[in-house]
Amino acid sequence: MVRARERLYGVRISDFWRLMDDEFGAGYSRVLGGSLVLAGVGSRTAVQALAAGVNPRDVWLAVCDVQDVPAERRLGRDIKPSRN
Repeated sequence: MVRARERLYGVRISDFWRLMDDEFGAGYSRVLGGSLVLAGVGSRTAVQALAAGVNPRDVWLAVCDVQDVPAERRLGRDIKPSRN
């Protein structure tokens, strides 16, 4: 069962970090998440906004706006299902 804190408004916080890692790289995404102040989520960093319960989708879109992520990459990369 998914914990309520990890799943907000139908979007998982883990999905937010996957999107961040895919767009900016695993190391730099953590730097951005903890230092980039986002006006779109109350002038907080992504980490602060997520901790305050802001919808992870809204946080992701605020990051995209500030970092000029093109619209075609805002949904993340396509992940092919694994064959078992």
